[in-house]
Amino acid sequence: ELSDDEDDVHPNIDKESWFRMKHRSRVEREEKEEDDKSKIQKEMKNADLRIRELTKTLQDLNAGDDSDDELEDQDGLDAELKALEKENRARQDKLNEYERNKKWNVDNMCRVVEERTIVNPKAAQDKFSESGYALPDDEDATAKKAKAKATKEAVVPEKPATMEKEAAAPVKVESAERATKAESKPATAAPPTVPKPNPAPAPVKPKAGPDHEAISMLSYHEFTEDYADTMEKFMKVSSLDKSREFLILHGDIMLQENASNYLLLASLEDEMNGFRDKMRLTARQSQLISNIAELAKTMKTHPGNVINPFFKRLEEKEHFDGFMQGLEIFVQNLIKRAVVKRKEIDEERAREEGVDLDDIPTEERLGPGGLDPVEVFDTLPASMQDAFESRNTDLLKKALMEMAPEEAELHLKRCVDSGLWNEG
Repeated sequence: ELSDDEDDVHPNIDKESWFRMKHRSRVEREEKEEDDKSKIQKEMKNADLRIRELTKTLQDLNAGDDSDDELEDQDGLDAELKALEKENRARQDKLNEYERNKKWNVDNMCRVVEERTIVNPKAAQDKFSESGYALPDDEDATAKKAKAKATKEAVVPEKPATMEKEAAAPVKVESAERATKAESKPATAAPPTVPKPNPAPAPVKPKAGPDHEAISMLSYHEFTEDYADTMEKFMKVSSLDKSREFLILHGDIMLQENASNYLLLASLEDEMNGFRDKMRLTARQSQLISNIAELAKTMKTHPGNVINPFFKRLEEKEHFDGFMQGLEIFVQNLIKRAVVKRKEIDEERAREEGVDLDDIPTEERLGPGGLDPVEVFDTLPASMQDAFESRNTDLLKKALMEMAPEEAELHLKRCVDSGLWNEG
């Protein structure tokens, strides 16, 4: 009787009810046996006490203490003693029979030997970033960053980013850190020194796999330099099951905020270059990581602990439809942002090449709301035109505050529809 969960139920009998009935019968039988054993043990205890009294009395009589001989019947005491011992043997045999025929189950086959509670002194500390990604459990972030740099096998010098001048050239979206050029330090000549022989250090056996804490301390540029190939592989995974397996194998890399930023920029870049299908797949992979991080933040655990629960929830139609709805909203926002970003890049190229916006065809310079930025700019008040030309947001806010609310709202809406102002 190791389990109540057995496949011996008749088709006409409810399985759950059958299991409950068997469990209740077992519990009632065990309770009855325990009551019977407690009663037998209590009777044996009383009989043992009487046996000790009779044994002492008989010993006194045999020793020649005949002060109470006329009150004691030695034969009667012997007979009572033998009867009590016989009864106790019978009781003990019954207890032994209970033990031999004991049916083991999940409730009685184990017992607690030691129990203790350990309180984590850091349990109340917030170990998650605002976006839900796990923070490194380290008090010296600088030391971790130095350790990550020291473990790199090779350092690849950063190449200066270049931008093609042709309007049809592919667009490359980069973060500020990724686009920053590393400053080269001039080498200084050192006086020649005689090398001092040192004993060879003992080889250190490297740990299998990347160091999770070291990865979390990498800057975005360092992260892409080390793990861009892994990110590109994940971007090409179309199956949800294979995505789950990939995250389980490479969760220490993929479940980082740098990885989420990489996928976001890659999806925006694909949309700006006209790769709509590729953008949708990359956007879905980005949303998988973002949703896992959000679920981990809600459950107050590491993102790696919720990979399987998250994909298990996606098997339910309700959660899958909600995920796809959120993905579609994310894709539409990317499409809108790509239009604005492309226009910003075109305007930047035009300024660098000295091309006037008036020379660009009207249909190519229309904003997300269908308005021409040149026409809208010409109709703006002088204070707003000065703010846009100087790229001074404080000056623009001041100009809007000086207008009537209705007028300020109208001008700002037209700026958004023409692409002069980005609400994001």
